[in-house]
Amino acid sequence: MAGKVQPQKLKKRIVRSYLTSTISISMILFLIGILGVVLLNAERLAKYVRENIGFTLVLNEDVPEAEIAALQKALKATDFVKSVEYIDKETAAERLRKDLGEDFTGFLGYNPLLSSVDVKLMADYATPEKLVVLEKKFLEYPQVKEVSYQRDMVNLINENVKKIGIVLIFFSALLLFIFSALINNTIRISIYSQRFIINTMLLVGATDRFIRAPFVKRSIWYGIVGALAANFLLFVLMMSYAQELTGIIDLDDFKIFGLVFVIDLALGVLISWSSTYLAVNKFIRLKFDELFY
Repeated sequence: MAGKVQPQKLKKRIVRSYLTSTISISMILFLIGILGVVLLNAERLAKYVRENIGFTLVLNEDVPEAEIAALQKALKATDFVKSVEYIDKETAAERLRKDLGEDFTGFLGYNPLLSSVDVKLMADYATPEKLVVLEKKFLEYPQVKEVSYQRDMVNLINENVKKIGIVLIFFSALLLFIFSALINNTIRISIYSQRFIINTMLLVGATDRFIRAPFVKRSIWYGIVGALAANFLLFVLMMSYAQELTGIIDLDDFKIFGLVFVIDLALGVLISWSSTYLAVNKFIRLKFDELFY
């Protein structure tokens, strides 16, 4: 009776160790998947930031609606303008009223603001040099009184985009190394719980290759399962925040998600295989007395 109970306990312990390994692999590959999506969308993210840089074209007083419409049409026809939004005096006053938290027109007795046109640029034109040229070009329109944009912010964004790209690559490489080490340690622990089985197989004359085969096959399978679970979680996360991620991450670009899926799957298999192979080899070479340490 005791002989039956012991193998059952050992079997449950082995199943738990592999289940823990699979869950750990899934969570780590899920984080790697998120990192992969961010990296592959880094250029799109930089473009999104640059395209939120724009000009405010303050219009002259009492510009006829026909001329305002003509200005908007002319701006939209250019190859450097992404979007145009006309803001009349009343709308501008309402927005400022909300920002200030009080009605400034009440004690002034009139609305001092002028109508304006907010212009968002294409990403390629959102550089300090090109913005100076565009500022002069906008001032040539007869409807425009003055042009404003945040010069310091533009310089800061363009400088930081390059720095962030370098930091992101370095950080990604570091995290990949850490994640690989975590998966490796998790698998080593699961193999450690079966070190006496490996030693018993050696005692009955099993070859190294014969001993490694079931461990490696099982580990690869768990790596595949972990990668599939990680990709499923990543897909659910992206779909859940689809609206918030609009413009930052292209959820319709199946090439990116396909590439992330393949990378996750390849890493799950590669890291699981290599970690198991090395861990089993380690315990194959240990003497019986060393198994207790």
